[in-house]
Amino acid sequence: MRITDLKPEIVWKFFHEVTQVPRPSKKEGKIIAYLEEFAQKYNIAIKKDAAGNILMSKPATPGYEDRPTVILQSHMDMVCEKNNDTVHDFDNDAIETVVDGDWLRANGTTLGADNGIGMAAELALLASNDIEHGPIECLFTVDEETGLTGAKLLEKGFMTGDILLNLDSEDEGEIFMGCAGGKGTVAEFTYETEPTDPALVYVRIDVKGLNGGHSGGEIHKGLGNANKIIARFLYQLKKKHAFTLCSIDGGNLHNAIAREANCVIGISSAIKENVWVMLNVFTAEIENELKRIDPDVKIIMESADRPEKAIDYKTTVKVIDALMAAPHGVIGMSHDMEGLVETSTNLASVKMKEGNKIVIGTSQRSSIESRKEEIADQVAAVFSLAGATVTQGEGYPGWAPNPESKILKVAQESYRKLFNKDAKIMAIHAGLECGLFLEKYPYLDMISFGPTLRDVHSPNERIQIDTVGLWWEHLLELLKSIPAK
Repeated sequence: MRITDLKPEIVWKFFHEVTQVPRPSKKEGKIIAYLEEFAQKYNIAIKKDAAGNILMSKPATPGYEDRPTVILQSHMDMVCEKNNDTVHDFDNDAIETVVDGDWLRANGTTLGADNGIGMAAELALLASNDIEHGPIECLFTVDEETGLTGAKLLEKGFMTGDILLNLDSEDEGEIFMGCAGGKGTVAEFTYETEPTDPALVYVRIDVKGLNGGHSGGEIHKGLGNANKIIARFLYQLKKKHAFTLCSIDGGNLHNAIAREANCVIGISSAIKENVWVMLNVFTAEIENELKRIDPDVKIIMESADRPEKAIDYKTTVKVIDALMAAPHGVIGMSHDMEGLVETSTNLASVKMKEGNKIVIGTSQRSSIESRKEEIADQVAAVFSLAGATVTQGEGYPGWAPNPESKILKVAQESYRKLFNKDAKIMAIHAGLECGLFLEKYPYLDMISFGPTLRDVHSPNERIQIDTVGLWWEHLLELLKSIPAK
């Protein structure tokens, strides 16, 4: 079966079109051009702000002119992750989709259903002539995944609606009314290079096979973090044997749990067998820890060519100690909403950069602003104590739940009417753009909802096919059910 054979056809048609257009974060030029061509083809009013955000407007269908204007919102960009053995150029290649039973996934890459499926629903509404709705505005924002830039730079007065439906959630049957705020903390170590010793043998250690996932929506699952795993082994090794660290690398994106990491070390040939034994014991321990959540984890040691340079020993110790000490995962649970993660931190990436730099990227989230600052400062303190230079971004605000929301009540009632059951009312630990919208449009009444996605921000990302139809049906019923002004 092909993606274009799925139901509802109009939504999948546009999702397929979106997957054919490259749209990495901060490189949205091609998808912007696609949206502009779409608006021209369907004679839709369109405007673009200085950041590149697109707003399309469509008048009410007959009989719905007295309804308030509703803004539907999604983001254009996608997380670009692929398996190491997958050949794919995210700047130029289309996403190859695969219907896999009840799910749609991509072939070795992220799918981009986050948030391409939200875009597809908006485009389907705009292109249709047989859907009942009041006046609508469809907002497509840029660079949500790597900085929320589009939402931050959204101009006041760009939108006119009083109600906003964010289409960037990942569980059908759940309606979200709040989200966490976030902040990034980056640590930078500067090292001296030393010539490598030809008397040593050199090995490469790889951590791979982890699922990875969204550092907000999936942080509570206890997924393995490749950066933490490799740091744990190096810390254990450091306590027993001398070695030279030549390189270290792990993770990529601030909002993804690291799936893979590697390092190259030099060791004496006399202890190579001991190191193999240590690694085998350590691997068994990790496999046991993660057997329920990351059963495919692998830790592999292979011989490597001798690099020209190594990292000085003093910096090696500081980096390993800091990675070992740096917190990762859930820091606290909400006291206001049962089961909701309140505060977390993600040890996202370890990268060697030009100028003899080792740069460690982390991200912190919390639904309470003071706790967000606390965990960000805790992470900063760990790396500062280790001698790193630490910088922090401005971050973004959370979206405080509003139990009195009128659009929330309409969404609940329309869901119950359709499916004869109640939707779950939730807040989400992941960051959404809603908090930033409220800064410039404080009167907005907002909810977020979407179909079921799993393992977003990883090559295992997939969308449950039948939930798209349920979500679409709910969206149409909701638009019809919004009362007159």
